[in-house]
This record gives sequence, C-alpha cells and structure tokens, in this order.
Amino acid sequence: MIRVAAVGDLHVGPDIRGHYRERLTGIADRADLLLVAGDLTRHGTIAEGHIAAEELRGIGVPVITVLGNHDYHSDVELEIAQVLSAAGVTVLEGTGTVVQCNGTRVGVAGGKGFGGGFAGRSASDFGEPEMKAFVGYTKTFAARLRASLMSLDADVRICLTHYSPVKDTLAGEPPEIYPFLGSYLLAEAIDQSDVDLAVHGHAHKGTEKGVTPGGVRVRNVALPVIQQAYAVYGLVREEAGEPAAERR
Repeated sequence: MIRVAAVGDLHVGPDIRGHYRERLTGIADRADLLLVAGDLTRHGTIAEGHIAAEELRGIGVPVITVLGNHDYHSDVELEIAQVLSAAGVTVLEGTGTVVQCNGTRVGVAGGKGFGGGFAGRSASDFGEPEMKAFVGYTKTFAARLRASLMSLDADVRICLTHYSPVKDTLAGEPPEIYPFLGSYLLAEAIDQSDVDLAVHGHAHKGTEKGVTPGGVRVRNVALPVIQQAYAVYGLVREEAGEPAAERR
C-alpha cells in the first residue's frame, strides 16, 4: 500500500514562519509522499514563496505541488514555482511526474485548474470574448491534464489540482460560487485516464470526500476541511485491476 499524505491551502506568511514545518515532523514515518493542492501563499508574493519553500524543504519524503489562485495574485507565479523547485519541491502545471515508493511507480499529474461549473449549471464558451476566454482556459487546461495523466508510466495514477473536479466536495460552500470553485471538465479528464485518486483544495468550507461520475475517489484536502497538518490515504490496486483508496 502506498501512503499518500495530502494538504492544500497553507496560506503561509511571515507570522507563521516555521509553524507548518513543525507539524510535518515525523511525516516520513506515516507517508511515502506529500501532495500540496495549491494556495501555498496568502498573496502570491516571492517573499511568501520563500517561506513556503522553507516549510517544505527536506522533510524526508518527495513533495509534489500545484499552485493555487492565491499564488497567482501578485503575478509572480513563475518565480514562486522556481523558488519551490530550488527547494526540491516538484511543481506541476498541466504536467506530470513519477516517483518510486516501495517499489511502486506513483504517477502524479495536475496543475491549478480553473472554474466554469458543473454539468447542467456550467458556463459555455459563447458570446463575449471574456466568457469565451474564461471557459477556454478551463478547456485548454483539461486537455493538458488528460494528456499528462494518460502519459504517466506508473502503477498508480493520482490527479492533483487546486480547483475541484466535482461538486460533491464543495458541499458547505454557497452554491452560487460553485462555478468559481471548479469544473466538470476536470472530472472528464480524470475519468478518461484510469486515475486512482483525485486530490484538490480551494473549497475551505467544503466536504472532504466525493467521487467523479466515473467512480474515481475525490478528496478535498484544504486545511480548513481536514483540520490537521495533512490527511493520509492508502492506495492499493486490487487483483482485478480496480483501484482502492481509503482514509487512514
């Protein structure tokens, strides 16, 4: 079994420097890798990016992250990604990576994602150029996500995004803002790609557990939702080839 630790929405700043790192003590005894589902910073500044990098540097397990909307706020997201990479953190944006965990190839693909809503109540790329651009951004990302997931040469596949692929894990948030919290297009990419687990953040008032229309387990690991330093999920692939993911 592969033990996947996951968390999102750390929102680090100078006042809590070192605080989250303390909570990661001993993680190597409990998990094989750590996934961070975006919003590492509060305002997306380079200074906050350096703090996030120090919180996650050298914790004893591979760390894979995506950026969130907060990390984009100051328009230095590329610089923040570089700072994280220099600290040994793998940053995904429509890309994937494979790590070895106890002889098992664990593939993770993902990126920030975007909004648009869910089946029956979603935006469409029709009308004004602003609306076409909004939906077009999500469509382009979903296509890259699917290609990245499909290209993973791995025994286990995990999708990591900031925005949600399903509305199940948004329960608790005002329904009016669902279109700004995720998109069904992400779920379509996941369901077409033989994924074992999908992890996201962003929805602070949401619900931890959900499932895609195709039956893939989805977990909202925003820190206010899981209310602990990280959640750990055990991944096993059964003899019949069907994936299983359970909370530990």
